[in-house]
Amino acid sequence: MSTRSTLILAMLLALLLCAFPRPAAAGCPEVLAFLADKAVGATCFHADDLRVPNPATPPVTPANNSITTFADGTPLPGPTAFLSAFSFTPVTDLGVISNGPAPTSSAVPGIQVEGWFAHDPTNEARFLLRFPDTWNGKLVVAGASGTRSEFNGDWAWSDYVLPQGYAYASQNKGVLNLYFASLASATQPATDPLACRLNPSSTLWAHFYDNDPQKPFTQWTQYMILTTFLAKEAVRVNYHHHPHRTYAVGTSNGGYQVRRALEEAPELFDGGVDWEGTFIDPRGPNILIDLPPAIKNFPDYVASGFDPNSQAAQNIMAAGYPPDIVNKTVTPTDSLWLRYSNSFWEVTACQWQERFDPTYNTYGSGLGNYDYLSRIHTVHGVFRSVDKVETTGDIGKPLITVAGTMDALLPIKRGARAYEARVLASSRHHHDGDGKDDREGDHQDRDHPAYRLYEVQNGNHIEANALVFPQLVVIQKHAQNAFDLLVDHVEHHEKLPPSQCIPKGGAISQSPTEPGHCANLFVP
Repeated sequence: MSTRSTLILAMLLALLLCAFPRPAAAGCPEVLAFLADKAVGATCFHADDLRVPNPATPPVTPANNSITTFADGTPLPGPTAFLSAFSFTPVTDLGVISNGPAPTSSAVPGIQVEGWFAHDPTNEARFLLRFPDTWNGKLVVAGASGTRSEFNGDWAWSDYVLPQGYAYASQNKGVLNLYFASLASATQPATDPLACRLNPSSTLWAHFYDNDPQKPFTQWTQYMILTTFLAKEAVRVNYHHHPHRTYAVGTSNGGYQVRRALEEAPELFDGGVDWEGTFIDPRGPNILIDLPPAIKNFPDYVASGFDPNSQAAQNIMAAGYPPDIVNKTVTPTDSLWLRYSNSFWEVTACQWQERFDPTYNTYGSGLGNYDYLSRIHTVHGVFRSVDKVETTGDIGKPLITVAGTMDALLPIKRGARAYEARVLASSRHHHDGDGKDDREGDHQDRDHPAYRLYEVQNGNHIEANALVFPQLVVIQKHAQNAFDLLVDHVEHHEKLPPSQCIPKGGAISQSPTEPGHCANLFVP
């Protein structure tokens, strides 16, 4: 049969299918019955609007601290109820990676399903499913940033794809968030050797659930894949049909989940978008190498009066970090680096060091002095444990990375560009003998999936920072645009715009003014 005849036959088949109405969606009773042996404490309700800003009862994003026990009913840990109250913070979580929901004009009625995975021995792993009444036949599966809950992507992703008719699924990487070991301790509490203080001057000490021995970071990939299996089957039960297309999306550690899913189980997906995904190479770069120089030099930088020409500032930028943005019109002086130091640098380094190298004297020897490259040669198991969670770049389906040049948690030179290099190296390894670089190709097979890196000029890791530093640019709209471009590429064979620097005030373009990497990390 000729190609033309095949296309005509496919069109006629599509018209015939459209001529017969699809059976109505099954609804909560059938989905809950399907989940009976797969979930614990599953709940399901129909909402007039599955978007977050609505008066639904119960709300589609539950209140902070609305979970007070594990799946088996055991109370959450913590010396007091208040100290355990930060284990589940969905309302806080949705604003961590987003400044607000994507604007849409109409409500999205449908069902929402929440629950715990039945076979998690720690009783922490959770999932979220949202199925609109009017379905477009496709599914989006979201990762979760940081140690956030399955509601982390509600504004950034759920509110964007649901109005387009996509079914939506998310998960919490198999772990709850954190509880406080102490609210007022000058030193690490003796009762909790895994506790991390929130910043160098803090007396608050947090215990992250994913530092517990039974919660290795390898589970992040496992739960992204498991949730995809679960969601696909639940879609089949609800709509009487498996999804025709499945896409992965995620931010930060959720972006890492997208990358690893397309590396480890590409057959489950048709493509993915990672926004500021975490890069891990056991030989470097990785967080254990990149954060110590910032932690070590930052006090001297502050002592210099935030002098960009100080040796401390030069040392931080030499480690791959973008330049600081300083505001001396307020008292005390505010700066972008200061905000990262107060909220992310030390506590993130602690979390990762306690996971991969727990014998290191975190606060005695100091996180600023942590030397990963030395430790992997002297401490058994450190390299091997990091190697297990490596981002290989060997993706099996099309992937788009969207990253900001002013990211001061996962610097673009050490993160997004490093991952692009890994994808390029993997593409060369799989080349078909012509010696050509397939990074900018539009191949759909396992060896040559399309990959793009869209750099957002002046974008940073935390969207809320753009509210106080007007020089910064929000990334969310570009990540969502990248998703639409990915769908057009997969489903309509549209050519993806080349990797490029998205200028301030600009958009992803088929003919970019600055292809490749941004020439400058910061443009005033």
